[in-house]
Amino acid sequence: MLYWFYQHYGVNIFSYITFRAGVAFFVAFGLNVFFMPYFIKWAKAKKANQPISTYVAAHEGKKNTPTMGGIVFISSMIFASLLCGNLLNPYVLLGLFCILCFALIGARDDYMKISAKNNAGMSAKMKFFLLFVISVIITYALIYIGHDTQFYIPFMKYPLFDMSFFKIMNVPVLALGFWVLVFLATSNAVNITDGLDGLATMPSICALFSLSAFVYVAGHAGFASYLLYPKVADSGELVILSVALIGALFGFLWYNCHPAQVFMGDSGSLALGAFIAFMAIVSNNEILLLLIGIIFVIEALSVILQVGSYKYRKKRIFAMAPIHHHFEVKGWAENKIIVRFWIIAILANIIALLSLKIR
Repeated sequence: MLYWFYQHYGVNIFSYITFRAGVAFFVAFGLNVFFMPYFIKWAKAKKANQPISTYVAAHEGKKNTPTMGGIVFISSMIFASLLCGNLLNPYVLLGLFCILCFALIGARDDYMKISAKNNAGMSAKMKFFLLFVISVIITYALIYIGHDTQFYIPFMKYPLFDMSFFKIMNVPVLALGFWVLVFLATSNAVNITDGLDGLATMPSICALFSLSAFVYVAGHAGFASYLLYPKVADSGELVILSVALIGALFGFLWYNCHPAQVFMGDSGSLALGAFIAFMAIVSNNEILLLLIGIIFVIEALSVILQVGSYKYRKKRIFAMAPIHHHFEVKGWAENKIIVRFWIIAILANIIALLSLKIR
């Protein structure tokens, strides 16, 4: 809407992405802070509580904590984006489609967990199938609008190769498969990380902040040329969506910090992971995402190693997986685990941002 005022009435300040992103931040933050108490009250009345796994006895006291808080911060982000973004921009439309679809899948999973009063939720096969289908649709749409299929690695000026060299029916199969993998891996990694109060929230804010910087540079011809960064036309508008989500997450963290009054649930974690993946793909940072989202990588890797080790060696590597539970078993206080993981996320993202200049 603000961009519409610029187009039709020449209100020049609304032409600036940075200004509209700032407005989107505070709108999303304000909406989340205002509506979350009402959601918490409603969720408690409906007994929409987080089912606690029987394997995590230390969290028994959290069984009455409402879940599905992701619905509120995702809704706040979408409203702020509709208010401040250019809705004719294909990247904006795809970004909104991405976060909405993954949030709906997550909400369905949350609802099934709450209804059944256990931590199982949707069947793994059905959940994977839905995530896969949406990932393919978004990826194909990116290819259709002509998004760059070059493969970049951090701290290098030039791409290693073009992922469109192998095509089937004019579809670059390698690019499609790789990007779908990024969507699935990142959304599930964030979902795995969301096991302690605020643990997934702050690393997501850090990742979104870094990716906002990369997307802004990619969408700005002058900055991209000066920093030798691959230019992605029209991608700069995505900064508004990303900053709106950061604002919504800060509002959510107000209630999600230890001891949490509400959990984000799969409706929040899957949507967060998918949007982080989308931003990484658009900014050609799929590989750098390993550093940007290092906490998510560590958490997911701990589960993979634990399952693999037990399956083939009948031995556990960690006392419990994901790794945050390992530290709980070792006697670390929950707050200590959370803050130390936050510190790692902040340091990793500072290093990632250095790649803007060191190329």
